[in-house]
Amino acid sequence: MPSTVKTDSVLAARRRFFDRGDLPDGLIAGPILRSWQRCAQQGMTGRGLPRVEPLDSQTLRHLQDQHGILRRTSRPELETLRAAAVRSDGVVILTDGSGFILDVAGNPGFADQASRVLLRPGIHWSETVTGTNAIGTALIERRPIGVHGAEHFFEPHRMLACAAAPIIDPAGRLAGVLDMSGHASIRHSHALDLVRFAVGQIEHRLFDHGFEHCAILRFHSDPAILGSAREGILAFDGDRLAAANRYALRLLNLDWTALHRVTLADLFGRVTPSDAPQTLRTRFGACLTATLAAPRRPSAGRPTETEKPAAGIGVARHGPAAEPAPLFSVPVRASLDRTVRLLEADIPVLIRGETGTGKEVFARQAHAASSRRNKPFIAVNCAALPENLIESELFGYEEGAFTGARRRGHKGLLRQAEGGILFLDEIGDMPLALQSRLLRVLQERTVSPLGGESVVPVNFALLCATHRPLDERIAAGTFREDLFFRIAPFVAELPPVREHPDRLTLIRTLWVSLGGGAVLPAEAEQLLAAYAWPGNFRQLVSTLRTIAALSEPGLPADLSALPADIQPAATRPPPATATDDIRPLGALTRDAIDATLKATDGNVTRAANRLGIDRSTLYRHLARQSRGPL
Repeated sequence: MPSTVKTDSVLAARRRFFDRGDLPDGLIAGPILRSWQRCAQQGMTGRGLPRVEPLDSQTLRHLQDQHGILRRTSRPELETLRAAAVRSDGVVILTDGSGFILDVAGNPGFADQASRVLLRPGIHWSETVTGTNAIGTALIERRPIGVHGAEHFFEPHRMLACAAAPIIDPAGRLAGVLDMSGHASIRHSHALDLVRFAVGQIEHRLFDHGFEHCAILRFHSDPAILGSAREGILAFDGDRLAAANRYALRLLNLDWTALHRVTLADLFGRVTPSDAPQTLRTRFGACLTATLAAPRRPSAGRPTETEKPAAGIGVARHGPAAEPAPLFSVPVRASLDRTVRLLEADIPVLIRGETGTGKEVFARQAHAASSRRNKPFIAVNCAALPENLIESELFGYEEGAFTGARRRGHKGLLRQAEGGILFLDEIGDMPLALQSRLLRVLQERTVSPLGGESVVPVNFALLCATHRPLDERIAAGTFREDLFFRIAPFVAELPPVREHPDRLTLIRTLWVSLGGGAVLPAEAEQLLAAYAWPGNFRQLVSTLRTIAALSEPGLPADLSALPADIQPAATRPPPATATDDIRPLGALTRDAIDATLKATDGNVTRAANRLGIDRSTLYRHLARQSRGPL
């Protein structure tokens, strides 16, 4: 059974924090109190169940497919922990990096009870949605954490005892969370240790995917640990550090900012690839035992000198994306599924949408879901290439074809896409003369390099994209109608962000996926959700990244970082305090009420609606304020 002393302490902390609005000094752990503070800042009251909409079955399947590598990598640990969860009458849970539950395994009886508090696949357990809980709080704190019984923010969650640890991918981003949950009435003394150990195994195994093009250095100060999940791992793309695990950074006194900045030589000097253990000395003089495995294949997307593409051309690289991807709506995901099926049938697809709606992300996701996923994805921005270069870059040329041509010629992007997918972005800006050559390639499936007489067969699937109305271009005579019919037997429409059916959830999910750790206040969420976002996902993600960079982990985000055209409508909260100077709930409540009444010109009904509380509740708060400090 849980400690009676601790339980009494937590209940006393709840009474002081929730009922009296006081700061429960020394009665509850710092991470829990910080979480309560964040939840209160967003207007949560802790009573009743949080308002959570589960994902529909199709959306959930798509989300699970998106995280296929994480789920496969975690499966051995899920199966191992399942047995422990069954013995303790609990469940083990895997979420994605934003807190959506992907998988639940364990005791069926407890799973049924847990589903009553929405502990099931497709539910968002981020702290901003479901209050203080092990999953959401581990995501924000970026460390293992246990939340027991009354430590949960919402009353109905007091039935749960949860232990969770974040899964950090080799790029330093939150890949997901592993959690064990059970009855709060049962002592789960080793749950946090089990979860922490399992996460170490998962993070170690993540290096098995997507790093075939990298040299892998494995090391530790203790030779006996080499080869275990506690060894340090660094991946080098060429000579540059591309990925790491937490053990490696700790052993070398580095942080995640070292990625893409330091080289192997910076860390160790000259190292010879060898499967046999060798001794390395760090820049601080410490001795490590290490092995260095050479790349298993050439670097994906790293062309040779004769194949290096011009500006405006991108080659797919394996590994995580550099920033959060657009969260497509259900109709767009259905269109993505159709696109994959058409690619399998070798039928081109035209992706149409405003600038910033995620056309290239859509294309890359289609590539990743197709049978061509292990073949190249060649992206060409037709609007970014000079007209005098695009023909030679697309179709290639023989040596000496023109002044300035590379020695040994150039293969061309169409041939580089062999077996994979060619993505022609902004196809509407392709010069008219070049459209004729592209049409011939698509009809005959052969390429003739410039300056040569040979005809080379090509095999690639075609995706095109545009933000321009091609029908108008056809009418103006700047785009060939026959090429349009060839490239657009199916058109995938990407709607702008302003038409997204649930912008509030979209913003919350993107914010959590950034992993900054700051709290996005409810007021800021509403302002961001109401904005039209003319730059669509690109503008939205850039804005969220800016706010995250200017905010402190664990504290409310600074609303002064909002874009200028949003900020005038914002009612700025008082300056954020340091995490070791936590303000009482009463002060936060007064600030939220005063700011909301000011924003609604003193209209109590509108203010209550904005705060998410009844008018009678707001009147009681106002009456208490009139009697003096809470």
